[in-house]
Amino acid sequence: MKTYDRSPLGVLAEPTRLAIFELLAEQPLPVGELAARLPISRPAVSQHLKILKDVGLVVDRAEGTRRLYQVDPSGVAELRSYLDRFWNLALNSFKAVVEHTGENHDIANH
Repeated sequence: MKTYDRSPLGVLAEPTRLAIFELLAEQPLPVGELAARLPISRPAVSQHLKILKDVGLVVDRAEGTRRLYQVDPSGVAELRSYLDRFWNLALNSFKAVVEHTGENHDIANH
């Protein structure tokens, strides 16, 4: 099996895993239904699900004779927290530029 970036963002950078994650964000699904919705085999879906589980983005539970996979809310919360840090940095940088530009504008008008 290929090696992969073991961070949630790195895992989601792979298009098939992102597609699986997006399907599971809509509703819990078994491997067979995921495979039916994607152009890959059931074993390939299972490999991608294992990787998504390894990084904490997906969990599974038994339901009768099958396993249902769903997005793990705690994993998504961690991912959001990570992304929020960058959003806050970007907003603070934008604020600093605007304030600096405003100060230069005030000086030029006096």
